Amino acid sequence: MDFSFSETQNEIGELARKILTDRVTTVRLKEIEAGGEWFDRETWQELAKADVLGLAIPEANGGAGLGFMELLQVLEAQGRTVAPLPLLPTLVCAALPIAEFGTDAQKAAWLPGVAAGTTILTAALAEPANDDPTRPTTVAQPDGSGGWALTGTKISVEFAHCAARVLVTARTPSGDVLVGLLDPSGAGVSAVNEITTRREKTRTLTLSGAVIAAADVLGTPERGSEIARWIIDRALAGLCAIQLGVTETQLAMLAEYTSQREQFGRPIATFQAVAQRAADAYINVESVRLTTYQAVWRLAEGIPATEQVRIAKYFASDAAQLVAHAAQHCHGGVGMDVEYPLHRYTLWNKQIELTLGGGTQQLLALGAAMAS
Repeated sequence: MDFSFSETQNEIGELARKILTDRVTTVRLKEIEAGGEWFDRETWQELAKADVLGLAIPEANGGAGLGFMELLQVLEAQGRTVAPLPLLPTLVCAALPIAEFGTDAQKAAWLPGVAAGTTILTAALAEPANDDPTRPTTVAQPDGSGGWALTGTKISVEFAHCAARVLVTARTPSGDVLVGLLDPSGAGVSAVNEITTRREKTRTLTLSGAVIAAADVLGTPERGSEIARWIIDRALAGLCAIQLGVTETQLAMLAEYTSQREQFGRPIATFQAVAQRAADAYINVESVRLTTYQAVWRLAEGIPATEQVRIAKYFASDAAQLVAHAAQHCHGGVGMDVEYPLHRYTLWNKQIELTLGGGTQQLLALGAAMAS
C-alpha cells in the first residue's frame, strides 16, 4: 500500500510552508506580539491570495472543494512557524461544520468570505469545569420565535474580537445539543479579554439570553450531539496537526544547537546522554506524526475516528511535552532566553497539550469507551 501524500497534497504543503516561512520570521513575530491583536493579517491575506484558505470549502462557495488531508498540510506548516493565525478556529472549527451541516443560505453567507480572507469565524467549545465539550453546560431555551436564548460561559474563545460569527454549543431542555452561529457583538453577549499561555489574545464570553435565530442553527438539536462530536473530533485532530509542526521544529532546533555547541573540544551531540535524549525526542515526534496522520486520514475518508483522534491527542499531549522538555534541557541556559525563538514553541506545545483535554483526559475517555 502507498501511504505517501498525493502530488496535490505535497504541493499544498510546500506552498503553505513557503508563505509562512518567508513571512512569519522572528522579527515579524516580535512585532505582532508587541501589538494588541495577535493576528498576522498580512499573512492571512497572502494565504487567501494563494487560495489556501478555501482548500476545504466547496467549489460552489468559492473554494477548491478539497478536504481535511489538505488542511493537515496547512496546519502542520502553521505549527512549524508558530504563526498567529485563526486557521484552526476559522477553517476547521467553523467553516468545515458549515460546509457539512449548514443550509445553502448559511454556506452562501459565510464560506465565500472565509475563502477570500475577508471573514473570520471562530468556535466557543470550552467551558469552565467541563471536561467534555460534547456535553455543554451552557443552556439554550426556546425564545418563542423559533430561535434560542443562550445562558452560560464560554472560555478561551480565539479571535472572538474579530470574528463575524462564533459557533457555539448549548444544551436544550430536552437534553439535546444546539449548535448555532452566534453574533459576538449581539445583545446578551459580554466579553472579557484573556491572555493565554502562548500570549494569544482570547476572550471569555458570558451569555445572558444571547439569541441564535432559527436561520443560524446548524442542523437540528436532535442531531446536535452527532454534530458536536463531529466538530470536536476535527478540532482535536487539527490541534494534533499543529502540534506535529511545533515538535518538528523543536527537534530540528535541538539537533542544530547540539551539533554546533561544543564542550570539552567536541559537539555536545556526540555525548551519549545528549544523543539518547535527542533519539527519544525523535521517536516522540514520529509518534505524534503517525497517530495524527491516521486520525486525519480516517476523518477525511468519513471513517469513524473518535478513538484514533483521542489516541492522537494523547501523543500530542504527553509525547509532545517530552519533546519540549528535551529541547529546553539540551539548550541549557540559551533555551531560557526569550530573545531566542525556542521559547515560543515551548509555549505553543504546552497550550496545545491542554486544549480540549490533555493526555490524562484522553486516556480516561478511551478507558470508558473500552469498558462500555
